[in-house]
Amino acid sequence: MMEQIPYRVIRSKRKTMSLGLGDGLEVIVRVPNRMQTAYIEAFVAKHRDWIQDKLEQRRVYLERYPAPTQAQLAMWMEEAKATIPDRVAHFAQIMGVVPSGLRYTKNRTRIGSCTSCNRLSFSCRLMRYPLEVLDYVVVHELAHITHKNHGPDFWATVAAVLPDYRARRKMLRES
Repeated sequence: MMEQIPYRVIRSKRKTMSLGLGDGLEVIVRVPNRMQTAYIEAFVAKHRDWIQDKLEQRRVYLERYPAPTQAQLAMWMEEAKATIPDRVAHFAQIMGVVPSGLRYTKNRTRIGSCTSCNRLSFSCRLMRYPLEVLDYVVVHELAHITHKNHGPDFWATVAAVLPDYRARRKMLRES
């Protein structure tokens, strides 16, 4: 008999089922409100290989990058507030754009964003990366001031400032 994979079910007003990982190694199954347990169990069993693969990837990631302590996050936040504005100002001048504001978060997955009002947000977790990666994220978000998508013009703007952006993006994705 196959080993049962533990998971948490989240029911909501949705029409489809989905799988994902929560914090740590928690498997989350999102399902419609009235979905029967037998269907949920079959769905999890059908995607067993995918789940195990993602759990292994997360284990490796957590071993390589243990969750930071609150003190570490606080230190990164101070470092971000001291470092990022200068990098934004430097590249904004080169690119001829002006962000409407800067914000700092402790986000784990969304390490940078640009709102429709051109307000930039950066996760303090960027401070664990080399300066080349930080600069890539800054330029990426500044490029969204001009291009609100990831189309060819967006990437041309990024490449004009950072011709090696692909290598920098790879560094970010591999860490």
